[in-house]
Amino acid sequence: MRVLVLVAAAVLAAGSVAFAASPAPKPTAPQRIDITKVQPKSLAPKTALHVEYTVEVNKLGQVARVKSVKPSHNIGFDTHTYGNALQAFIRTPDGHVVLGTYRLSYDYDPKTLRVRRDVALVKAGGVDPNAKGAAAEMSEIAARNGKKTQAPVGTVTPGPAPSVNIKRMPDLPQVMKSPTPH
Repeated sequence: MRVLVLVAAAVLAAGSVAFAASPAPKPTAPQRIDITKVQPKSLAPKTALHVEYTVEVNKLGQVARVKSVKPSHNIGFDTHTYGNALQAFIRTPDGHVVLGTYRLSYDYDPKTLRVRRDVALVKAGGVDPNAKGAAAEMSEIAARNGKKTQAPVGTVTPGPAPSVNIKRMPDLPQVMKSPTPH
């Protein structure tokens, strides 16, 4: 028994020495995934799509509101681009903001499966520079509504409803009556 314990201790000691002597792994850059190769091509639209949004920008460069939309009539594409437009920041390359109304246009190319976004200043000025960003305002509304609809602490939530109408089930004695073999 004593020999077995000594052998086990020797094996553990040798393993810890080998582990301590091994070099630490070097960090590597995360592997890039090309989404166009991963996503199924059958789900992508087969025609070119174009949608335009006219938006107002506040002093931070955030889109404060969407004034008008020229839809592409593809509900999925319009929804995605609308969400993108609400979250957009529009600034000059050096980081400055030009207050005003802008046109955001999104063009989808079915050959490359890519969307191109263009920004053009329609009219400088004429907007509220202190307006909240649309995405920030929507986030605040969602937080307020979430607090209103939370379930009170300590209440029991109902379980799943039975999938069978219990009132229409036969009685147990009726089910248990079976003909006896002769």
